[in-house]
Parts: sequence; structure tokens; C-alpha cells
Amino acid sequence: MTTRSSVEPRGPVTVSSQPSERRVILLGSTGSIGTQTLDVIGHLNGLHERGQWPTRYRVVGLAAGGNGELVARQAAEFSVREVALARGQAPAGTAWRTGEGAAERLVREVECDVVLAAMVGSAGLPATLAAVQMGRDVALANKETLVAAGALIVPAARASGSRLLPVDSEHAAVWQCLQGQHDGVPGAADCPPMACGRHVSRVVLTASGGPFRTMTRDQAYHATPQQALKHPTWSMGAKVTIDSASLTNKAFEVLEAHWLFGLESARIGVLIHPQSMVHALVEYADGSLIAQLGPPDMRSPIQYALTWPARPDGRSRKLDLASLSRLDFEPPDLARFPALGLAYRAIDEGGTSGAVFNAANEEAVHAFLNGVIPFGRIPELSRRAMDELGVRPLETLDDALRADAESRRLVRRWLET
Repeated sequence: MTTRSSVEPRGPVTVSSQPSERRVILLGSTGSIGTQTLDVIGHLNGLHERGQWPTRYRVVGLAAGGNGELVARQAAEFSVREVALARGQAPAGTAWRTGEGAAERLVREVECDVVLAAMVGSAGLPATLAAVQMGRDVALANKETLVAAGALIVPAARASGSRLLPVDSEHAAVWQCLQGQHDGVPGAADCPPMACGRHVSRVVLTASGGPFRTMTRDQAYHATPQQALKHPTWSMGAKVTIDSASLTNKAFEVLEAHWLFGLESARIGVLIHPQSMVHALVEYADGSLIAQLGPPDMRSPIQYALTWPARPDGRSRKLDLASLSRLDFEPPDLARFPALGLAYRAIDEGGTSGAVFNAANEEAVHAFLNGVIPFGRIPELSRRAMDELGVRPLETLDDALRADAESRRLVRRWLET
């Protein structure tokens, strides 16, 4: 088992230093990000076979929640022998890891170079933390990991030398806008976890505004799951789509930006941008503004996380600027989208605040999708849980998991009354 124990950051990565093979463990292989990741890996390996890219990607482990049939097909297609399944029975003739801790055992027991963490919700936290503690590169698509336990993940990454490669389109965009833009400090990092100096005035994340951007507050409050699942620009899983409709997804991304780039809440902004072509902007102290543009396709940030700092041919369509008649931006309406304000509260409060927020939201989204509550109650339940439970220190994984469990119990009790 390979573990980087040095606290010294690794040197810069260059195209010429790209390895001939990179071993990948994929957590959440059957979800939207997981299936797109396998598509990207197939594409990159095709480039490798044609001599157009030096690295071959070998999938050495897959982890899924309960879709054993799909993960079995993925394992067969990519010749993967090491598989973890959290729920359900392993297919006959397999020796898979199963049960609640299966993904973490997979990470600890299988040699790899990068772990792509795409498990939805807090379920991926123990496995992701294990990968970081072992010094593995982590391509991070599971935003709940940093929302609930950034205070554990980031110090662990700095101690082990683990790099946190952003896969969220907005954070991948910020990362690209920050490349090479240092404040004169020798050896400044070009990869998260980073600490943006005062040369960065602020980072602005964009949000499409979701399906309820033009609805009245009352209309959005009483929206149905069918309405909320019709995202205007992105194709995502149900949980993330609902979070996007309430702007809770953007709230989580604000918290992620705080941890990935070392920014306090005052230096993180959000703009509604319905075209979803500009994914993020970075404003510098001299007044310059650098933006990253691209089509709304998650395969681009997935590929950048796997190939950084190089840019081989991609799977996404190219952006035709001549066809864009306009790019609109507007501030978010916090009265219509109160979840966004909870992110800034969680940053300022610290401790277990993010873990409580995340867990309460997961329970509320589940209840909404099952027709138990109206759409507008989702952020109300998150705020109420944060008010009720307060903030405690977050020093261990148990602290995060305990706050998560308490928040869930509280919301479930409210839903039963």
C-alpha cells in the first residue's frame, strides 16, 4: 500500500511528466458523474491507443450504492475485479465487498493513483477521507464531503500531500482561472487545497437559476417534484437536480470554494447566469476579471481532473461564441432561494454547521421527492435544524457523523408530526 507521509507539497506537474498508466478507483460508478467518468476514461484510452495521449487509465476499483446489476456490467466492460456494493447482494460468482463500509475498505485495500469521489450525499465521506489520509489524489465530485467535513479533509490533505482535483464545473472553472496567478509567493500551489492571497479580490460562482428562476415565490414554494426535476440546462441525478432547483447545490458549492481555495465568505459571490456557459469568474486586486466558459457538459471538468495540467482532445462539443446572442447575469433572490444564505452562515459558524445543513437537506429532499412536503419546506427544514442543533467543534470523523445523524433524526421527527 502506497502512502505519502511527507507534508511537503509535490513539485509542479508537466505534460512531459504524465505517467504511462494511471490507476483509478471510482466511487459512485452507477450515478450520473460515475457513468460520464467511465465514458471519459474510454475516450482517453482511445486516444492512448492511437498514440495521441501518453497515459492509459486503468479502472482498478468500482463502488456503488445498490445497483449491483449496472456495476457488474461496468466491471465486465472495464475488466475490474475489485468492487464495493453498499446495499443488496453481490451477483453469484463474485467476491465483492458489501455493506455500509465497503467503499472505504475498497479505498484502503486497493492500490491506486487517483480516487474519483462521486458518491451522492454524505455516504462517500469515510471513503473520501481515507483516500486523502493515504495521500491519494482525489478528483472530488462529491460536494457533501467538504460541506460536512471540510475541517477534516483539508488539513488531512495538507498533511499527506493529497491533491483535491475539483470535478464540479464551477470549481474546475475557478481552478482554471487561478492557474499561474500568484501573488509573488515562491512555490505557490496551482492545485487545491490552495490559499488564495489578497491578489484575489473574490471568486464568483454562476448558477442557472434552475426551473423556478422566473416563478413567483409562492409558485416555487408549492412546485411539484416533476417541475423541480426539469432542469433547463444540466442533466443530473434526481438529488442534485432538486438541490439545483432550490439553489442548495450552489450553497454547497460556496462552502466547497471556501475549503478548496482558502476563501472567507466575503470573497465568494454567486450570480444567476441562465445560459450556463460561464461557469465561474475570478476577480483580481488590479481589477482584472478572468472567466472560464464552456458548454454545460460534466465530461469537460472530469477530463481536466484526470489529465491536468494537459488538455488532450475532449468529448464535449466546442462552444460556438458566434452563436451566443447574449450572456445574462443577475444577483440571486435570497428571499426566493434562502438556502444560499445558509452557506455563508455555515462558513462563518464553522464546526458542525455544514454537517447539520447537509444532512437536514438530504432528508428534506427525500421527503419532497416522496410527496411528503412542498418544495419550499426544504430550506426551511435545513435552517430549523441548524437553529435547533447549534454548532459544536468538528475535530474527528465521529463528530461529523454524529452531527449528521442528529440532524437526520430531528428532521424525520418533524416530518412525522
